[in-house]
Amino acid sequence: MSPRREVLSGGDGGKAADGQPGLSGPARPLDPDPDPSELAEEARLRPRHLGDFIGQEQLVEHLEILLEAARRREQPVDHLLFAGPPGLGKTSLAGVVAVEMGVGLRITSGPALVRAGDLAAILTDLHQGDVLFIDEIHRLARPVEEVLYPAMEDFQLDILIGKGPSARSIRLDLPRFTLIGATTRTGLLTGPLRDRFGFVGRLDLYAPGELQAVVTRAAGILGVEIEAAGALRIAERSRGTPRIANRLLRRVRDFVEVRAEGRVTEELAMAGLELFGVDDLGLDKVDRAILEALCRRFAGQAVGLTTLAQCIGEEPGTVEDAYEPYLLQQGLLRRTARGRVATARAFEHLGLAGAGGPGLTLALG
Repeated sequence: MSPRREVLSGGDGGKAADGQPGLSGPARPLDPDPDPSELAEEARLRPRHLGDFIGQEQLVEHLEILLEAARRREQPVDHLLFAGPPGLGKTSLAGVVAVEMGVGLRITSGPALVRAGDLAAILTDLHQGDVLFIDEIHRLARPVEEVLYPAMEDFQLDILIGKGPSARSIRLDLPRFTLIGATTRTGLLTGPLRDRFGFVGRLDLYAPGELQAVVTRAAGILGVEIEAAGALRIAERSRGTPRIANRLLRRVRDFVEVRAEGRVTEELAMAGLELFGVDDLGLDKVDRAILEALCRRFAGQAVGLTTLAQCIGEEPGTVEDAYEPYLLQQGLLRRTARGRVATARAFEHLGLAGAGGPGLTLALG
């Protein structure tokens, strides 16, 4: 195995999972996608070994077996596919696999590979056993994906030389490598590509106790003094996502350094999160604006997506992809044939208990 090398070949600039640009304006504290300005600090917090990885116990156990078996055979690991919402550790796991196998790591993303030649340049630069990580692999262009098939199966690369009748195809041998793909939308992967992965691992949202351990570990790396209760309060408002937990920890760190004596207690953690607009359910200003529109302005009636988006000043696609999923998970919002409807829990969260439900005719605000 070659000594470990790590190269950043490209990224998608924090775009949303559907390929649309990220939210305009200041980054949301609760956005699960990485902000370009925080990538360097995020890299410091990533675990380097499986023993350091918190949560996803079943997936970690499976990887331990796969990696140990590959080491005993002195072969590269099978191609791996990690699926799950953004911010759960798919990129971190790719780095862990490279470190555990003692090989190089190349990182790129589906949108960054525009032409087949982009992928060919990366593949021909790999060394024996290297790990190639492709984030948002479901967004690969079809010509690029076609080049990937023989590379994954036969470790060969077909290259077309020349044009017209004189064009000819040559096949180059590639070193045996491990492709690790990450996707937030498994259903958008083509069947031929998905079937070429030897192992598919699903990452689930974290429980508050697991996120508390993530926050405590990150605080130690960042040199932040934090009490267990303070770490738990941050974890409870992190939407089950380690990336959000680490981001909220940094914001609370800033708060206590300016407004207090630098130690994160339970009270200071809650005060800092409230200052940055994160409430006890992990909702931010725009989340609450959606609920306010549904509960107050439309008094519990069903509202169309476009109308709702116009009420809060956002694009319909942004509302549907960035805000609705968490509101649905928390039981604060329902989708119906007639539109979006706030649930009784949404009314309770806004202090309107007993006033909610479809058919409400009271004039609320």
